[in-house]
Amino acid sequence: MNWKKILTGTAVFACAAALLTGCGGDKASAPDKGADKSKIVVGLDDNFPPMGFKNEKNEIVGFDVDLAKEAAKRLGREVEFKAIDWSSKEAELKSGRVQILWNGLDITEKRKENMLFSNPYMDNRQIIFVKKGSTAVSDEKSLAGKTIGVQSASTAEEYTDTTDFYKNEVKEVKKYPDYVAAFMDLENGRLDAVIGDEIVGRYYMSKHPDELEALPIVVGPVSEFGIAFAKDNTALQSEVQKVIDEMKADGTIAKISTEWFGKDITK
Repeated sequence: MNWKKILTGTAVFACAAALLTGCGGDKASAPDKGADKSKIVVGLDDNFPPMGFKNEKNEIVGFDVDLAKEAAKRLGREVEFKAIDWSSKEAELKSGRVQILWNGLDITEKRKENMLFSNPYMDNRQIIFVKKGSTAVSDEKSLAGKTIGVQSASTAEEYTDTTDFYKNEVKEVKKYPDYVAAFMDLENGRLDAVIGDEIVGRYYMSKHPDELEALPIVVGPVSEFGIAFAKDNTALQSEVQKVIDEMKADGTIAKISTEWFGKDITK
């Protein structure tokens, strides 16, 4: 993205760049998605705080990272987090270079054609962010004639690409590799607004309290976050869903959510 990928700077959301090219490969040399029972490779945008990003020690951390670690622990499996080019996530999953996409990924009908999803675990809303003190933008219609930013391969990009208002009345929709870059341009006056995931945006704002503000305006449909697997990897999907259900029932997910967001905001 479908707080996918609020700040974000952590999308931290190197492999990501490699993935951007789509990474083809010899089918014979591609990893067998069901063969290695010792490790689960999770693909993510490592600059997508607070879902998955790199901290000051260059370690990948985040809400989804903590969920994945706990799930892997309960499965008795090692977990590896692999930063990928988020725009090439489907190719990474299909090739077997990663077994799971777990990084604030919106469940959409289009993505369901190529990926197998878990049950949704969190709602995701797209809202408008502006520079603190700005009065130029008050609602969605006031974006007419303005320059706005979105993250590439995000729900916001999909919405603006397919909505006539943004194609015909908005001055320009700039696309960024991650929300951190978009928010920096907003702070520096190169954008009038950013449309993005509320979760990610509010997290970014918590780190830059004097720079940005969020307008309580939902843009486009409300989506849901899910964990994605290769279309034919039903075995792993079933294993992970089982432990996620257990984590929900015993309060573990609520505890992790509270640690990151101050309260349980999961479904």
